[in-house]
Amino acid sequence: MLDVIQRQIESGLKDLDLNVEATDKLARFVMLMDKWNKAYNLTSVRNAEDMVPRHILDSIVVMPHLEGTRFIDVGTGPGLPGLPLAIAMPHCHFTLLDSNGKRTRFMFQAALELGLDNIEIINSRVEAYQPAQPYDGVLSRAFASLSDMLRWCAHLPGPNGKFFALKAHLSEDELSEVPKSFKVNKQIQLSDYDTDRTRQMVVLESL
Repeated sequence: MLDVIQRQIESGLKDLDLNVEATDKLARFVMLMDKWNKAYNLTSVRNAEDMVPRHILDSIVVMPHLEGTRFIDVGTGPGLPGLPLAIAMPHCHFTLLDSNGKRTRFMFQAALELGLDNIEIINSRVEAYQPAQPYDGVLSRAFASLSDMLRWCAHLPGPNGKFFALKAHLSEDELSEVPKSFKVNKQIQLSDYDTDRTRQMVVLESL
């Protein structure tokens, strides 16, 4: 099964020219998530082959649009999108934050088995977390509304830091509720590699 998952990832991400080590680690991450999912209910996606487009490709698709080298993924769940991004971007540091202990235990085990030294895993609510250093980017995927994300995470980025919010659906109402102390920098239409799924990434910054 690992070979099947590797080929699926290689095909889906062929335009990014990831090295063999990264592809191997992404495939092993999928297999770990599939194994732990049976007991820990990490994701509603129930088989490994479906996890590739839904979780791996859907995470990596944001990579060309990120700016900086220090990121925090808030409400990361089982490490999405932060852990696949950390594998694909070994020169960057990723903090993976979630308040669910089962999910953070899984991420600790995944980091250990995959030999990832560019991630930090935090079991906390985002409002209670105070980073030692500010971040270049704050990532969220299916975490909260834009207004809630900005309110809860305003203390995380540095002076030039940005918020990167992945949205399957984005309404004008949600955009209109962005606090006046922030502005929408970009709205990027994302198409998953090798799939027909689309979503938007909203890039925001403080004024």
